Amino acid sequence: MSDSYHLKPRFKWLPPMGSWKFHVLLGAVAIFILGPLGGVTATYMNFSLGFFVGGQVLAGILGSAVTFGYGAEGKHGANYMQTLAASVASMAGMAVLIQAMHWLGFPVPEWWKLALYYLCIGMFGVGVGMLYTPLLVDKMRLTYPSGLAVANILRALTDKELLKRSIGKLATGTGIGVLGGVAVEKIAAIQATGISMSTFGAGMIVGARIGIPAIIVGLIGEELVPMLVQSGWLVEGQPFRKIGFIIALGSILGAAIVDITLVGFAFAKKLREKDQAPAGPQEDWKRVNLGRLFAWVIFWGAAVFLVGTQVFDQNPLYILISIGLVFVFMLINGISLGISDSNPISSAFVLTVFLLAAVGLVSATAGLICASILLISVSIGGDMQQDRSTGWRLGTNRVIQFRYQVVGVTMGAVLAVGMASLFMGSNPILLVDQTHKTEYLATLPEAERAKADAEMKRWQSAMTYKFAGALDDFIGRPEPETIGDELTPHQKDLLEAAIAHPETALLPLPADLSTPKAKKDYARALLEAKREKKKGISTEALLIGIGIGFAIEALRKIIKSRAAYKRFKESGTAGFATDFALDAIFLPSPYAASFGGFVDFTTSLWFGIGGIFSSYSDTVAAESKAKTDETEGAVPDDMSTNSLVGGGLIAGDSLAALGVGAAKLLGGG
Repeated sequence: MSDSYHLKPRFKWLPPMGSWKFHVLLGAVAIFILGPLGGVTATYMNFSLGFFVGGQVLAGILGSAVTFGYGAEGKHGANYMQTLAASVASMAGMAVLIQAMHWLGFPVPEWWKLALYYLCIGMFGVGVGMLYTPLLVDKMRLTYPSGLAVANILRALTDKELLKRSIGKLATGTGIGVLGGVAVEKIAAIQATGISMSTFGAGMIVGARIGIPAIIVGLIGEELVPMLVQSGWLVEGQPFRKIGFIIALGSILGAAIVDITLVGFAFAKKLREKDQAPAGPQEDWKRVNLGRLFAWVIFWGAAVFLVGTQVFDQNPLYILISIGLVFVFMLINGISLGISDSNPISSAFVLTVFLLAAVGLVSATAGLICASILLISVSIGGDMQQDRSTGWRLGTNRVIQFRYQVVGVTMGAVLAVGMASLFMGSNPILLVDQTHKTEYLATLPEAERAKADAEMKRWQSAMTYKFAGALDDFIGRPEPETIGDELTPHQKDLLEAAIAHPETALLPLPADLSTPKAKKDYARALLEAKREKKKGISTEALLIGIGIGFAIEALRKIIKSRAAYKRFKESGTAGFATDFALDAIFLPSPYAASFGGFVDFTTSLWFGIGGIFSSYSDTVAAESKAKTDETEGAVPDDMSTNSLVGGGLIAGDSLAALGVGAAKLLGGG
């Protein structure tokens, strides 16, 4: 049912549903409370970990508290608010792109230029995502598991007692997260453990089947470091993730090849089935003006092109290629998200870098600007399709939902720049390029190294690490221009090392190095040789990762698709234990295991411990309910105690970081 009908609410003070006052109420709550909370949480998680847990569940629960007075039809209002909040979170999380600019040495533009670029890309992504909605959501009716979960939550939260319990669990987790976040910041002994409330909370949400593989890969990486140093893949003192992130990215790509191939077959089958079904009349809530939508996409696509070329001075060809690739990856990633609940935006970013390099791109900073078009568009477009799947299940007015998302994108574009400034201003360690961590620590006095290393472990920034590392490894950073035959510091170091140890030099020493020009020419050649060697190692690591990911995912699909295995898995304790061991230890999903390659071992450990705690407590709770025959009623998995408390821990930790950071900037210590 559309909310265009002015339904009478339960409470007299509530405005009629569908009235302008109704939308003012929802907009105010979403803009001033839910949106900022989702944005702060996403930004903090991306800086501290490198991924963020979508805020749809949290926003849906808090939004349902506002719309409870409208009864069952209040679900539409809650859906509008969670749509806006999720868009803010997705956009704000892109603050890591500004961090990547700092890491790559890119002169960061003024705030309004960044916000304008984010805004244009976000609006373009919303439009392209909406173009595919009739195909993926309406015609194919892909599952979109998270969209289904949110729809179930919004339906369930019309129950007053369930709503109270859910908010209570969220509040408990948030309170613990705030206290824990402040304790980590202020108490050195706690900080030394490497614990983070958000890391532990994220582990609680995903469970042991994802947390344990991260620990295992982290352990394997620690054991491989000496061998990798000996083989020349790592320099003494460098962490495993310096090369591990490339292998991890490759494993995701390998698994994605398997999944996308299977998705393609399933997609074609569904397409044939739906083509045979007669088309019914389109419901009023589903109607969209296609002419206006096409105009929207064309306008914002042109805006992205103009800002990219005129404001950021990028090559028009590379901007056009990036815009074109959005249409390809929006479909591929949308299908993946609709079937597997996975939106491989990092893969889209890295593949875009590869393609741009193949057509001649030679600047890492230019690659960042161009690939950002893919990253932001596909992220926000995927969220949009997921939200439309929720709306499809609830019958929520699609045009109004689109408008709320546009407001969220606008707010998120500004918030991303503001959050980047706040977090990086109060935590300068975020400005340090962790892909060159060893070199940075070597420049510090010995007494300061331990503290800086501990801060880097707290602020893992794994997403930034992936982007900056991939751009550095596969394109390379241009050396700064020097006057005459003067050498850059990097060239000087390479030259001195080659002269001191000619037997290990990348190139033979020339016969004559007596002139400044000869030294500079040789130093340039050494630098180019080093880049080629690095690119070769990275390419080999990527291919190894692709092979590992492809093999593991293919084996998992073969084993888990067998009817005999499915029966065994459901047969009892032995079947459950075997399936758990397969997922967590012997053949873990590459998507889960890859986390151990993106962060250091301490972070993987706490993430895994959170997952183990969550799964164990869920098992104990299930056994207790079975014995006492008591239950709280069937609720979606996203509303389990561990999921809600874990989400609260993340929200509380991010609020603590925000408060501490603001206090630092204001001089409060």
